Amino acid sequence: MEFREYQKEIIIAGTKIVKDRGFVYLTMEVRTGKTLTSLGIAEKLKCKKVLFITKKKAISSIESDYNLLTPGYSFQAINYESIHKLPKVKWDMIICDEAHSMGAYPKPSKRAKQVKELLKYSNPKVILLSGTPTPESYSQMYHQVYGIPYNPFSRYKNFYRFSDDYVKVTIRPIGGMSIRQYGGGKPSILEKMQPYTISYTQAEAGFKVVTTEKFLEVKLKDTTYSIINTLKKNLVVQGKEEVILGDTAVKLMSKIHQLYSGTVKFESGNSQVLDLSKAEYIKEKFNNKKIGIFYKFKAELSAITQVYKESVTTDLEEFNSTDKSIALQIVSGREGISLRKAECLVYYNIDFSATSYWQSRDRMTTKDRLKNNVYWIFAAKGIEHKIYKAVSKKKDYTLNHFKRDFLNL
Repeated sequence: MEFREYQKEIIIAGTKIVKDRGFVYLTMEVRTGKTLTSLGIAEKLKCKKVLFITKKKAISSIESDYNLLTPGYSFQAINYESIHKLPKVKWDMIICDEAHSMGAYPKPSKRAKQVKELLKYSNPKVILLSGTPTPESYSQMYHQVYGIPYNPFSRYKNFYRFSDDYVKVTIRPIGGMSIRQYGGGKPSILEKMQPYTISYTQAEAGFKVVTTEKFLEVKLKDTTYSIINTLKKNLVVQGKEEVILGDTAVKLMSKIHQLYSGTVKFESGNSQVLDLSKAEYIKEKFNNKKIGIFYKFKAELSAITQVYKESVTTDLEEFNSTDKSIALQIVSGREGISLRKAECLVYYNIDFSATSYWQSRDRMTTKDRLKNNVYWIFAAKGIEHKIYKAVSKKKDYTLNHFKRDFLNL
């Protein structure tokens, strides 16, 4: 295989940064080839044993990239949840894909802690990868790099001491208590990371894709609207065996969101498909098309498979090698995979996260593709339009949004 010219340049620059500083952060936008570029840096550094940590659904495509490159090092790709299964091996290069997923604060996540222990044992060179390194706050950077002993914030004992210099801490009253908020990370965090970072955009890579979004409305069954109206009025719907409860604002927001796509999770923990209207509409509208379907709640997959039967898969390899469409949960499918073989993307539902919106809708993009068609399937009189209005402006849809919108639903 042949690297693109910009990838060759990034490999040379990245190799120098790793040699000089011990790690590099490649903040390359989706579809610009950051996986292959990172593998190329490992080859340039003459690594012998390389570990690539990613999301489970991305493993097969990453292994394909490795086989395509055929570098002179042994290689293992695993998902973050399997770190504890690794044998005691001294890796001389560890690549952390979707590194922003380690960015929880003020306390480190289990994932960040496990990666830190792994780095402590091997003391390897490190490559971090993400198209969106700090999607919500610059504060997310600290725990992405804190396990690397030579990171620019290593002199700080923990996030709290780091925040003394790099975070504008605010106080918010919650439930009668004053809670410290650490989301105000300062731009100086990225300035400090600049010598370790190589950024590259789709525009710089020559992408000319135009993404067209279309909104399609589906009328749900009268019984579904009746359930929603009862829940809004009484905050509870009592069935023969199950109960739908919306006795808190959080529960009510979640239940209404579920119901407008035809499913619900009962108070018992059981889930049920109540209305196949969306799934049937998608099957009819996109008949004989190979599409990527994004859903939010697990029960929605059941609705999709009930209608699509054997003509839909959840496996990326099967999707790439057959005429089947693919159904993916938004959060697990928004990163690290390519749906370039899809004719279009269809959203069964919409996530509250702005990150989910921007990342997932870019799954079809390639350098040679000029147009992406994205279809949003919203319930008539539903909540999805209001969620879209927030996330498309790079704002998460929050409880405050819901409380404001509830009166107009």
